[in-house]
Amino acid sequence: MSEIGSVPFSPAEIAAEGIKPEEYQEIVNRLGRHPNKAELGMFGVMWSEHCCYKNSRPLLSQFPTTGDRVLVGPGENAGVVDLGNGLRLAFKIESHNHPSAIEPFQGAATGVGGILRDIFTMGARPIAILNSLRFGNLTDARTKRIFQGVVEGISHYGNCIGVPTVAGEIYFDRAYGGNPLVNAMALGLMETEEIVKSGASGIGNPVLYVGSTTGRDGMGGASFASAELTDDSMDDRPAVQVGDPFLEKSLVEACLEAFKTGAVVAAQDMGAAGLTCSTSEMADKGGVGIELDLDLIPARETGMTPYEYLLSESQERMLFVATKGREQELIEIFHRWGLQAVVAGSVIEEPVVRILHRGEVAAEVTATALADDTPIYHRELLTESPAYAKEAARWTADCLPGCDYQGIDVRGTYQTWNEILLQLLDTPTIASKQWVYRQYDHQVQNNTILLPGGADAAVIRVRPIDAKPEDCTVGVAATTDCNSRYVYLDPYEGAKAAVAEAARNLSCVGAEPLAVTDNLNFGSPEKPVGYWQLANACKGIADACREMSTPVTGGNVSLYNETLDSQGNPQPIYPTPVIGMVGLIPDISKICGQSWVNLGDLIYLLGNSQPTLSASEYLATVHGIVAGVPPTVDLELEKKVQAACRHGIRQGWIQSAHDLAEGGLAVALAEACIGNSLGADIDVPVSDTQRLDELLFGEATSQIVVSVASKAADAWEAYLQDNLSRCWSKIGTVNAPQSSLNILTNDNLTLINVKISDMTVAWNQAIESRL
Repeated sequence: MSEIGSVPFSPAEIAAEGIKPEEYQEIVNRLGRHPNKAELGMFGVMWSEHCCYKNSRPLLSQFPTTGDRVLVGPGENAGVVDLGNGLRLAFKIESHNHPSAIEPFQGAATGVGGILRDIFTMGARPIAILNSLRFGNLTDARTKRIFQGVVEGISHYGNCIGVPTVAGEIYFDRAYGGNPLVNAMALGLMETEEIVKSGASGIGNPVLYVGSTTGRDGMGGASFASAELTDDSMDDRPAVQVGDPFLEKSLVEACLEAFKTGAVVAAQDMGAAGLTCSTSEMADKGGVGIELDLDLIPARETGMTPYEYLLSESQERMLFVATKGREQELIEIFHRWGLQAVVAGSVIEEPVVRILHRGEVAAEVTATALADDTPIYHRELLTESPAYAKEAARWTADCLPGCDYQGIDVRGTYQTWNEILLQLLDTPTIASKQWVYRQYDHQVQNNTILLPGGADAAVIRVRPIDAKPEDCTVGVAATTDCNSRYVYLDPYEGAKAAVAEAARNLSCVGAEPLAVTDNLNFGSPEKPVGYWQLANACKGIADACREMSTPVTGGNVSLYNETLDSQGNPQPIYPTPVIGMVGLIPDISKICGQSWVNLGDLIYLLGNSQPTLSASEYLATVHGIVAGVPPTVDLELEKKVQAACRHGIRQGWIQSAHDLAEGGLAVALAEACIGNSLGADIDVPVSDTQRLDELLFGEATSQIVVSVASKAADAWEAYLQDNLSRCWSKIGTVNAPQSSLNILTNDNLTLINVKISDMTVAWNQAIESRL
């Protein structure tokens, strides 16, 4: 060992690994010597934000993580919740942002592959994929290329491996022009008796390498994911992994079969930081060491160095600890599925990761120094809002021109409310995403109950592999949500609103919200504004999750989402804490979608929070302004509104439910008309104190539009009177097929009268027409 690391590195070589000078000194202190090249690389990836959360860990500690249904919380490959009747659901969200900016197809595809591995590593069979995507403006040629590549990558991997992509969200905004966001979420149904954990144990137990071979692709991807994107980032294509969904399909089956033998002590997938991460995390969690011989690792390229083996992020690979004496049994399973499987090392008592290569020790580092006892930065929080937020908060609706019953003057041109509604429906963020989801196989496995575009959340039948569909009545609902413009203007309230909206979307299909997995996409935490956004958003998530009884079971942090322009100025994205949430549906016959169902059904608005134009899609799209104080969520009202919606669905009273989001009341009503081509006659109360554009397009939290069968109206209204007094109103009726959306004032003046056919064309063709 005396030979290891006798030569120091240049500052440039240290910086190239993503290590700061003071962190390098800390490495020397821990080792009692200089590291060698391989060890420096190991520290570089393991001490990156992507792996060790050195800027965010203190903030994440405030999240509620326990609950009656939580079986596995943060710290494992995925969270697991109890659905009752022996059914357990694993779920997790992960980001693949930087790889997707450089190589959209492979970046997105391997993001899907990686999140699926997190699920089946727990012993769960993947049953659904969701995603949350952000792109720049669709008029930009580069954005079009990235958008099309990402969608193709997601569909390629999901379709080939045979897991349905059932839901998601997509926003388009200039803020993401240089740095798109690709967050993938997956759900799985536990298939093994015991939940498979990642902590190694049993001194002398063999360590198995299984799956694909190791090559030079994805080198240092974790460090790459923890740095800003620059004009030179295109040279980092080797840091983008290459996926093989057909091989991973075999890996799913082989792993689940292997876990059922009881011979697997622990398992860890090789994602970010590859062999370095899997060995150090398994050793650290088990309080033991791992010795690994690189000469035994199946390689797809010749002449690889220890540094390359340890930092490769080749896909579809796993590390197992097996029960001694049963390794051959496991190896035979993987060989039968056409996969690599070798004993490559063993569990040792000394708590180190010891890497052997060509008969010598190539690296030796204590496991905890890599995996747990990493640098933590407690940054100073701004005591007041930064200048941009203060400036934005000064905006009020009084800054806009006045409006009348017909419309408003927009930058010198008079626009009617009809024209503005059609313009909003034609906005890619609001418009139908059918161009996207028609490329996904969303019905493979035959358990998708509510299809994409038909409801506020996806609904999946929970069907164990050996059960008949007709015997399975329990469902899960899932959604991903975040209005990042709200978070940008007020990180605390915006993050709270994201949690509330996710729960509301689940309630709109009749599901009881259970738990959260979050993906925190932010700019640099080293800048005071970036850290202020991150810290306040984390507090908002924590407070809302506590209040909504939806604990956080895990997630992902993606920082440094910034693009350095040619002058070297960083352009951060909007802070985007995506909330992935799952909910329980006790009876899948009692659910509903977002579209009107029957002529003559009565339409109600649940919730009475005041709509505002601040931070709205209307303000940004129509007037070109991003400003104001976003709507704040009253969590007590939110819970009551959601409970009423769920109860109405389960009683069979509610025929459709759709929450008010971007575009406000008018857009929510239009979307409810479009699905089944049924019109609506709506009466809205107007007052001298409220602007008409605020009434039509203002945004609010805690509001849901529902339609109710007329024969159930008395029972429904009696329930509302008892449980939601003065926080609801009857606003109209569903009218004839192929008719129009009519919004009238209470003194019978027409605000909006638009044919369903016109709304449908605008809404359906918005994305396709821009490509």
